[in-house]
Amino acid sequence: MDRRRFLKRVLGTAVSAAAFAPLARADAAEDPTLQSLIEQNQQIGFGQEFDSASRDIQMPQPSVPTLGPETIAKTEQAIQQYETIQAQGGWQPLPAAGQLRLGSRNPNVAALRKRLEAVGDLRTNAGVPDVFDSYVAAAVQRFQSRHGLDVDGIVREDTYKALNVPVAVRLAQLHTNVARLRALNVKFAERFVLCNIPAAQLEAVENGIAVSRHTAIVGKPDRPSPEIQSRIVEVNFNPYWTVPVSIVRRDLIPKMQEEPDYLTRYHIRIFDQHGKELQPSDINWYSEEAVNYLFKQDPGDFNSLGQIRINFPNTHEVYMHDTPSKNLFGEDFRFLSSGCVRVQNVRELVNWLLRGTPGWSDADIDDALRSGEQKNARLLKPVPLYWVYLTAWASADGIVQFRPDIYGRDDMGQHAASAKG
Repeated sequence: MDRRRFLKRVLGTAVSAAAFAPLARADAAEDPTLQSLIEQNQQIGFGQEFDSASRDIQMPQPSVPTLGPETIAKTEQAIQQYETIQAQGGWQPLPAAGQLRLGSRNPNVAALRKRLEAVGDLRTNAGVPDVFDSYVAAAVQRFQSRHGLDVDGIVREDTYKALNVPVAVRLAQLHTNVARLRALNVKFAERFVLCNIPAAQLEAVENGIAVSRHTAIVGKPDRPSPEIQSRIVEVNFNPYWTVPVSIVRRDLIPKMQEEPDYLTRYHIRIFDQHGKELQPSDINWYSEEAVNYLFKQDPGDFNSLGQIRINFPNTHEVYMHDTPSKNLFGEDFRFLSSGCVRVQNVRELVNWLLRGTPGWSDADIDDALRSGEQKNARLLKPVPLYWVYLTAWASADGIVQFRPDIYGRDDMGQHAASAKG
């Protein structure tokens, strides 16, 4: 293994394989993939060519926001690109070949190369056709990034699904979403916050740059997050949580039937219409009686909102917030809430939102969180907020992005609903 690593390092720096020919031939006789790399290095200057390919194929940049003044025009250009691809016959479905990764040698790699070349993720004629080399790995990573997949350069089930969505479906998605973009009528203020629901991602944008990105947890398919245009006006630290009636009916009543001590364990108190506190035993949990009362959860580590809630006027009674279940941010499927948006690293977002608001420096925020009591910060200047539903678009850098049609709004059939992108 040490000899193979040594040879690959030599090849990667474009040192002539001829100087190491006896050693290389002996090792390559046992390793066909290594033999391909040696032959490729003899045919071209490997390091120089790979660097050139890396410059030609641009990865999506995290500083480029989803929405900007050029998004509609860039998406219209993407439509033209995909119309051309369709007119040329599109791409063929890839046969299932198990996991493909760096170092694989498989006849299906040639088909994968053609698929990646069709949309510009891989430069034509880069590398040996049936070898999954660093060119292909970089192209797969770019494809995964554009489709909201884990970026690891390994072709697994989710990547196969996205690769096999037909060009006609992708083109239809672009047409659907360019219409959505035109209808948004976004005013690009100096600062704004955008949550793209299908991407389960939120970004803070300032002067045309995404200054921070946050993984998000958004509404379940049967409890979707709404599309919203509003303004962020307030931040609550150590908030109380008033349980919405819909959650009382759908979640809390069944939970109390199964776990009678649930409210006590999670510090949720019950109040009647006159503000009198009731005990859980006062309520018939096998009826709809509970929906007539107010359920309020105390601040603390157990609170469903975590330590922070971000408020904005809306008719849906939703907001953005922290969560005690931070492990869920690491899940691939993050459509888990009842409509509100949970924000990873929400403290970073709040620091940015309150910048310039007197009395709310980073130290003041620390003090408020440590107090354990609810404290409210009113933004000096409200920040525009957009919750949007975009499953296909091209950003200002011209890179075309796709996300799953998690709520089935694209009406594209099974491919758009199941593919990760």
